[in-house]
Amino acid sequence: MGELISIQGPVEKVDGQLALLIPLSAGGDQLIDCSRGVSEVQGEILKIVIQGWLAGMLRIEEGDLVVVSNRDGKLHIHPVNPRPVQ
Repeated sequence: MGELISIQGPVEKVDGQLALLIPLSAGGDQLIDCSRGVSEVQGEILKIVIQGWLAGMLRIEEGDLVVVSNRDGKLHIHPVNPRPVQ
């Protein structure tokens, strides 16, 4: 297992999908193994796609800040300020 990493950044909309764009040089390279199946490397960026059902569970939308980590060798995504339940 690699180094424990925790990165904060915004949720972006790319090609109609919510995604996290993490530079490999800023720790994205440490998230590749734990994000297989929901991510792809695009040049110097790790793109992690957030499916609609997951965005709903996390209560996140485009522009919201999230924290991404590889704790326990698994991908973890948590909102910094979750939206209130409607």
